[in-house]
Amino acid sequence: MKIYKTQAEIQRYINAKRSLSIGFVPTMGALHDGHLSLVNKALIENELCVVSIFVNPTQFDNPNDLKKYPRTLQKDASLLQTVSDKVLIYAPNATDLYGSEIKSRHFKFGPIAKEMEGAFRHGHFDGVGTVVSLLFDAVKPSSAYFGEKDFQQLQIIKKLVQIEKYNIQIVGCDIVRERNGLAKSSRNTRLSEKQFDEAALIYKTLKEVKQKWGSISISSINEYVKKVFKQHNGLELEYFVIANEATLKTVKRKRNTNTYRAFIVVFSGEVRLIDNLSLGQG
Repeated sequence: MKIYKTQAEIQRYINAKRSLSIGFVPTMGALHDGHLSLVNKALIENELCVVSIFVNPTQFDNPNDLKKYPRTLQKDASLLQTVSDKVLIYAPNATDLYGSEIKSRHFKFGPIAKEMEGAFRHGHFDGVGTVVSLLFDAVKPSSAYFGEKDFQQLQIIKKLVQIEKYNIQIVGCDIVRERNGLAKSSRNTRLSEKQFDEAALIYKTLKEVKQKWGSISISSINEYVKKVFKQHNGLELEYFVIANEATLKTVKRKRNTNTYRAFIVVFSGEVRLIDNLSLGQG
């Protein structure tokens, strides 16, 4: 499988295939079944799929997390080769993608960027918006595919498309999970066997929250989740919130007219794990 490492190379190939619909799956590599589900959906809905593999420095607020993020390009290429010969890899370096100045643009994403990840990871969504806009400009896809594990990021990308006036359809795809319910993530490879087993508590707790959703208050649910993680020394709760799915604003009371989603972030040692689950209406 050929790996295109510059914008000039990928654009030369894509321009020759411009009559074809192009599905795009942006990734940071260390591919897993979650990524492959996006690739397969892109292939069903398009004639060609481009997968970008690029660990984006501007969206990390923790330099140690950036340093330790797994990089497995050749393994990723071998995995994609088993999927289809209609998949291309675009794996640029930072200079090729950003130019000489590797820094984020500032975007006016509005209130959705100030909640949850925006509050805990300063500058994160400007970094996401910057790299995705650069990738969109390089690939010029018909559609782009993102997993709902990063649900807030998905909403940010939809807002980016509005701001930049891209003619690109953004497709959200269901979360793919490990055998124990843990959301698939490249970071999972950094977990020990014990940590992996313990992390099953994250999804188990979300399911318990959904079960309790119709019968107790949001404040009671918040206290329940805090208590669960206080009782487990191996996992540290960074935040748990219930938010309006449309606005992503944290809520304290339910309304029958709104749809809600539970969001959670937990540390297992140094590994930050995120997940979410739709709760339906109030």
